[in-house]
Amino acid sequence: MAEWNDPRTTGVSTAATVGVPRAARDVGLRSYMLSVYNYMASGVLLTGIVALGFANSSLINLIVNPATGQATPLFWIALFAPLAIVFALSFGINRISAGTAQALFWAYAALVGVQFSSLFLVYTGTSIAQAFFATAAAFLGLSLYGYTTKRDLSAMGTFFLMGVVGLFIAILINLFLRSPGLDLAISAIGVLLFAGLTAYDTQKIKSIYLTVAGNGEAMAKTAVIGALNLYLDFINMFLFLLRFMGNRR
Repeated sequence: MAEWNDPRTTGVSTAATVGVPRAARDVGLRSYMLSVYNYMASGVLLTGIVALGFANSSLINLIVNPATGQATPLFWIALFAPLAIVFALSFGINRISAGTAQALFWAYAALVGVQFSSLFLVYTGTSIAQAFFATAAAFLGLSLYGYTTKRDLSAMGTFFLMGVVGLFIAILINLFLRSPGLDLAISAIGVLLFAGLTAYDTQKIKSIYLTVAGNGEAMAKTAVIGALNLYLDFINMFLFLLRFMGNRR
């Protein structure tokens, strides 16, 4: 993913926009960001539709064995296959077409929906709805901040990434400790980390536009990658918020 690094920290030239009127750049940026948000929102919608479709039908039995309550092989496929897709998009984006990148993104969103159908067996529908709308409101505000702020957030990127690594190490540790207090702290920190990443990633996507403006194929690919980043921020913030405030069945 070397060619899609953050231009704020790599020193990538923005010569592509030299001589381009400011108004034209602004129009192009708005169009680019709109395509990113459209991909991201469509991915979230697809995830929700798939999750509801499985949860409210006999398809849920393909995910959780009704006799034992244990996860089925399909659940584990839906859990780990998206990781392969993320790696394919992140490290193979230069070798695939924009259409393939889009198809992989939709496949990722659908597989996450299969995973999320099991949430309806753990949490009440009201809790899931509350967490979703709270996440949506927070995401809109944080992404708007990342888009409009004049403050350079690039220095925070390393901090957030280290925080995410530490967070998932803590999750693994708590699988053995089973500490309710640590679980609560993990959920609260997770919400804050992905809230910060939402603003950071939005500003990064905005900056990347300057390096790809005028290159249709590159713009299409980076729009998908940008949407995937924001999608991951959204669903992770939703999951941690649900863990923090959700009522279990």
